[in-house]
Amino acid sequence: MDLNDKKYSKYALVREMMETADVIRRFDPADAERFAHAIRSKKGLFMTGEGSSRIFPAKRTIYASLKDSKRFPLFTEGATQALEYDLTDLAVFGASNSGKTKEVVRLFKHLKEAGHTAYFGLTANHDTPLQELALDTHVLGCGKEDAVAATKSVIEQGLFYDSLYRHLTGKSMQGLDELAGMVEEAMTLKVDATLTEKIKNAGMIYFAGRNTGVAEELTLKTNEITRKKSDFLEGTYAAHGIEEVMNPDEVVIVVDPFESEEEKFHEVLEKGVGLTIIAISHRQTSFPTILIPDGGEYKDYVELAAGWNVLVETGLALDINLDKPERARKVGNEYTGE
Repeated sequence: MDLNDKKYSKYALVREMMETADVIRRFDPADAERFAHAIRSKKGLFMTGEGSSRIFPAKRTIYASLKDSKRFPLFTEGATQALEYDLTDLAVFGASNSGKTKEVVRLFKHLKEAGHTAYFGLTANHDTPLQELALDTHVLGCGKEDAVAATKSVIEQGLFYDSLYRHLTGKSMQGLDELAGMVEEAMTLKVDATLTEKIKNAGMIYFAGRNTGVAEELTLKTNEITRKKSDFLEGTYAAHGIEEVMNPDEVVIVVDPFESEEEKFHEVLEKGVGLTIIAISHRQTSFPTILIPDGGEYKDYVELAAGWNVLVETGLALDINLDKPERARKVGNEYTGE
């Protein structure tokens, strides 16, 4: 992506993606500190929301926590399913950019009526139903998004949960300037046109990789940005039976592949099915690889930004209006006061 080129800069989606680096630079980890005491009074933290407000922010944080020997218990699920859970002993964070997501508002009404003592909101807008219901709310600083696909807000939500977890476990958050530079590099690197052509012509685009929220979030963005069908194949699921219904014209994009499983993917998918495998990684893999900076503890943010770059190039190759899907809406299921 290149904002100096009008074919990119005319789209709000691209402009908002490119604002992400500054969102990272401006992010203040101290904003999450005021929630830590109330959350520590509970036995864990339940992070809920719908779509992009939950997939990457919550799952990336859970992944980081499970690698931590001194972890604080974290959970996530959609807000409607959460109505079936006993959340009494858990603090709850509900994320909704609009602050009007029906499922989250409904859950928070339930928590309020039940006398819950630790339920909080994460949103990009002031004076919303979510903020009115929550005991306290953090409002993102990334600003309004005009494109239907959420981008810069997803990264800031991820940073907020990241910093919140660090407050809960006594860790600091440093290196955000360096992260901003790596995210910018990942979004502006040149994607090999032959890879873009493969993705453009694919009958189906699969994303595979760790359950960090990155591959799953890119699956959703594929639908919104390229209008092509996509699916998330968690971990090594791609080698465990789905090959039976795969076709040679399809593409699997593997985010940071497990090195030990690359040969199995070759055998099952490339040789067995005849499809194309492309990797997004900080190392050269055995597949055609979109090489990105090594983000270390922040690698998931860099991977997500690189995936955006790939999807924008694909959308442009398909001659799609990146800002205006025909059916997808900015607020998927809006609360209307009912």
